[in-house]
Amino acid sequence: MDMFNQNKDSSLVVKMLNKVPEVTLYFWIIKILCTTIGETAADFLNVNLNLGLTGTSVITGVLLIVAFIFQFRSKKYIPTIYWITVALVSVFGTLITDNLTDRIGVPLETSTIIFSVLLGVTFIVWYVKEKTLSVHSIFTTRREVFYWLAILFTFALGTASGDLMSEGLALGYLMTGIIVASVIAVTGVAWNFRLNSVLSFWIIYIMTRPLGASIGDYLSQTRNHGGLGLGVTATSAIFILGIIGIVTYLSITKRDVITNTSKNDEEIKEKGGLWQTIVVGLIFLLFGGIGYQIQKTKLQESVLGVGTSVQSNKPVSSLGDLSLFRTITQDTLNKLNVGDQSGAKTRIGDLEYEWDTAQARLKPKDAKEWTLIDGKIDTVLRELRAVNPNISSEKSSLEALLSVLN
Repeated sequence: MDMFNQNKDSSLVVKMLNKVPEVTLYFWIIKILCTTIGETAADFLNVNLNLGLTGTSVITGVLLIVAFIFQFRSKKYIPTIYWITVALVSVFGTLITDNLTDRIGVPLETSTIIFSVLLGVTFIVWYVKEKTLSVHSIFTTRREVFYWLAILFTFALGTASGDLMSEGLALGYLMTGIIVASVIAVTGVAWNFRLNSVLSFWIIYIMTRPLGASIGDYLSQTRNHGGLGLGVTATSAIFILGIIGIVTYLSITKRDVITNTSKNDEEIKEKGGLWQTIVVGLIFLLFGGIGYQIQKTKLQESVLGVGTSVQSNKPVSSLGDLSLFRTITQDTLNKLNVGDQSGAKTRIGDLEYEWDTAQARLKPKDAKEWTLIDGKIDTVLRELRAVNPNISSEKSSLEALLSVLN
């Protein structure tokens, strides 16, 4: 007797039409676009609207609950509802990691391990209950719950691992993007050579999160900071239009509606899924661990090699020489004092870039001091990038930052 006959009275296993899209090229394009929009939307709410991490998390959480209500109440795959939910999960998953890092002070290494374990446990329980992890068979409420829980953890894991690479290990967004794109390409090639299709899907799903973030940052950052200089607004507009265009096309053509249920049967019959998962996991641990140790050692050597010479009798920060950050902050304040709001907003972008670039070098010296200054910089960024900036609040935040930098 199959699962549906065994549990025919359970609301968790009421059979419906498949609730998720077919995995096509369109799927991956929208997934990457949603990832980038998730990043920019979180920044807009947090910084431009000055809501902070807590306010942004609450608003996003409420919107996500509403989206889930519509998604779970529908009896079939509806592109608009599905992709709005994915975008909100992207934002919320990112915020989970950001809150752990910025509010609680959990290291990115720890967050990466935590979300890896949570994702692994989700897959294990999902498989034990359903005997498959296939995305071609999401036609019961219980499977849908497992599906969205896995997606949430993939976004949180992708955020933690991506931030660890780009910021914690100082690889930068471009190099991080190249690395994850290479992993995706290798996985695609391996799939053509009989790598388990379900395993391939989830590897690529995790990796597209840091890839999307890297693409967004590369497009939006100024040319002086190694980007293409499109800006956050233009980049967001391009990606939103792309999502709307593709989702509209799919809604009309139904090109991504799953009608061939035999794909799920083929995936269930695939052999070697368990041992392939173990081997791939060991490969990630081996190469990831070696790369981490090499880069971490280089960073530690750079930290030990930077002197903290004392000039005059002024106390020196435990983080070392902060003169660059003081100079940028003072320049920004000077521009505000002469009424140059646009110039101040541009100059503070230099502070954000330089501080993020120096994070891997500075934070290991004194995490508490770094967190204190980082919080002050976040406040400055919110004030200067607010939709309706207040000149008095801007100056106060800059003066508060100068006081801790001095």
